[in-house]
Amino acid sequence: MGVRETIFTMDTSSIKYGPGATRELGLDMAALGPRRVMLLSDENLVYGEQVEIARESLKEAGIEFVTFSRVRVEPSDASFRDAIDFAQRGDFDGYVAVGGGSVMDTAKVANLYACWPPDDFLDYVNPPIGRGLPVPGPLKPLIAVPTTAGTGSETTGVSIFDYEALHAKTGIAHRALRPTLGIIDPHNTATLPPMVAACSGLDVLSHAIESLTALPYSQRPAPEHPRERPAYQGANPISDIWAAEALRMVGANLLRAIRDPDDEEARGNMLLAAAAAGIGFGNAGVHLPHGMSYPVSGMVRDFLPDGYRVRHAIVPHGMAVILNAPAVFRFTASANPERHLLAARLLGLDVRGATADDVGEILAQGIIDIMRATGMPNGLQAIGYKESDAPALAEGTLPQHRVTKLSPCPADRDDLIELFRAAMRYW
Repeated sequence: MGVRETIFTMDTSSIKYGPGATRELGLDMAALGPRRVMLLSDENLVYGEQVEIARESLKEAGIEFVTFSRVRVEPSDASFRDAIDFAQRGDFDGYVAVGGGSVMDTAKVANLYACWPPDDFLDYVNPPIGRGLPVPGPLKPLIAVPTTAGTGSETTGVSIFDYEALHAKTGIAHRALRPTLGIIDPHNTATLPPMVAACSGLDVLSHAIESLTALPYSQRPAPEHPRERPAYQGANPISDIWAAEALRMVGANLLRAIRDPDDEEARGNMLLAAAAAGIGFGNAGVHLPHGMSYPVSGMVRDFLPDGYRVRHAIVPHGMAVILNAPAVFRFTASANPERHLLAARLLGLDVRGATADDVGEILAQGIIDIMRATGMPNGLQAIGYKESDAPALAEGTLPQHRVTKLSPCPADRDDLIELFRAAMRYW
């Protein structure tokens, strides 16, 4: 393996939290210096209250803005290119994203490609699909205002998209992509449909468990140069704190927030959990549930989830992740039973008398119970996949080196095929 890593870093965005905090957006942007910004949203939100409040706040601060609403839910390379072209022609000195992870990820990429146009679109994209070139320098200020409690994208330097030529998800990961400020406002999630809230919250759950159980940073190979140290470094003592607190908050608030949209305390806590998990996995990384989710989303045939106003087949990101999670944690528990036991305990599961041999099943069954309570499909079969698809899904996972190599248990092609088969049906 060569020389092992002995250093980890801790990076995150600044965070502002509170009901009504979106109304301070204009003042926050003015303090950062921009006078002309690109305001990104999607067609489902652009005429809604959240974006209107953002517009009014920018106007009151004297900041010129141009609205871009062609963000695709579950972005593609084509939708990214559309936003990039808009940003490159717009002469913007700042960016605002009001929306879910798709909007925030699109804003990050628009900012990057407008500031540092590459020779080829794939230059910044993670290997092996792209070249994974480092970002040459700083980007323009970006303020992210999440309207879902899921991705934690307001804290991370990661941007994910469907690369349509390969029918697979990939992304760009670099510390420079992190938003300058994340404004976390519970008012912005009050109208989330139950399925959207469920998928978002289950993404938080898996973020937290994956970063808590990821390969420790000290077991990764050291980079040849500090500039090459990845954004996803492996579990470390600081990321553990954020992941653990996120998981505790999910266990206490997820079902409350879904079942009662008027429970502002629960919704606010889920937003905080999403940010905390984002800080955790934004530094530690995620592993197999996310790596396996990318082909699940990229190879979807005709699945249209409830609550998502889209005209194209999608598997929402949080759904694609959680459908793999029980199978994965049964597989990985033996590599680090103590971490998996901690995850189960933080989630509020009964672990009294549990042995190392029990913990994988306890954690998996606990997640399955939450899936059932939140209306998730019963495994991959319920969204249109068959056991015969498992080899293709495994092939689509193998290129996701950025995350799969953080699994505490190495997983080769045959392992992945068996994991996908195990994820076909849970009850």
